[in-house]
Amino acid sequence: MIRLCDEKEVEGKKYRCFFELTLQVIGGKWKPIILYHLSQEKVMRFGALKKTMGNITQRMLTKQLRELEADKLVLRTAYNEMPPRVEYSLTELGEELIPIFMQMKKWGIKYEYSLAGEQITGEQYEAVEDL
Repeated sequence: MIRLCDEKEVEGKKYRCFFELTLQVIGGKWKPIILYHLSQEKVMRFGALKKTMGNITQRMLTKQLRELEADKLVLRTAYNEMPPRVEYSLTELGEELIPIFMQMKKWGIKYEYSLAGEQITGEQYEAVEDL
């Protein structure tokens, strides 16, 4: 008989295993993409981030950034100047996710080839491995 893990709770997040906790923190359509873009640019303002994200609404980007900040993956820095300026960057915890996302990107490239019914060549495979 399979035994269920005991339910745990940390900062309002209930989970039974660490994988479940991780998915609660980074899950969803937008959070991994936000984290990826911040990893590429290091520091981004809201408008620049929104522009790179395509069809995300301002409301959704604000919500996702607040959640990532609350979960200590994103740092929000507000400057007391006119006009007001706010910048976003990854925390150390956020940075630790980037190798995982890069592996997911590689998998996505390989999967795209697979769905297209194409064989990935040795040269293409090496290019994917170099990402």
